[in-house]
This record gives sequence, structure tokens and C-alpha cells, in this order.
Amino acid sequence: MTAEPWVDHTWVDRDAGPMVRPYAMTGGRVHPASGSFDVVAMVVANRAAMSDLGYGLQPEHRAILAWAREPLAVAELASHLDLALGVVRVLLGDLLGQGLIEMYHPPAAGELPSESILKAVINGLRAL
Repeated sequence: MTAEPWVDHTWVDRDAGPMVRPYAMTGGRVHPASGSFDVVAMVVANRAAMSDLGYGLQPEHRAILAWAREPLAVAELASHLDLALGVVRVLLGDLLGQGLIEMYHPPAAGELPSESILKAVINGLRAL
């Protein structure tokens, strides 16, 4: 996979980058149609996306699916695509609404085990 899956398009200038404004990519939308994507949320393309190959999608959607074959954080995906985080969130919302990606949020700090439980586990493992 190339580092820049969108480079083969005529609407891209290698020096300037994409010549399409972010609001054109999202149709003027600033919020995802479905889902809320935290910066550290992990996204991965599902089997439907792999079999469909993105037919009828925008080039940016297809680029997201190409990068998301393996779980990838939203921030990392935006960096790979060289797109604004807000644009990537809107595009991910489109893909989530079509059932082409799955999203996993990392556990909140309150859901993690307490320090005392972790110390007890370590002490138990050392005792073995």
C-alpha cells in the first residue's frame, strides 16, 4: 500500500496536496451523521467493506477503507490521509452509517481496575 492512496487522482497536486476544500469533501457538514469519534477511538473496515471495495464512494471514503484494513486510531488515520480531524470524523460517520466500518472506544479511566487490584495480581504472579 502506498503512503498516499489518493495520489493517482488528477485533482491532487503533489506539492500542494489535495485541491478540494474540506467542506466540499463533507458536503458542508461539520458533524458526523452517525457515531461520535474520539481521537483515540479505533476504527477498522469490516468484511462488507472488503467485499464491496468502496463502489460508489468518494475517493476519501475509499482511502479511509484502504488504511483501515487493520485497526487504526482516528488521529492516526487523519495523519495518514493528511486531512483535518473534523473532516475525517464526518467521513467516518458516513462509513459507519453504511455499515462499512466498526468503531471501538478505549475504556474510560473509571472502567480500568484499581491500582490495588493490579498490585495484587502482580504479587500473585510473583508468588507462582
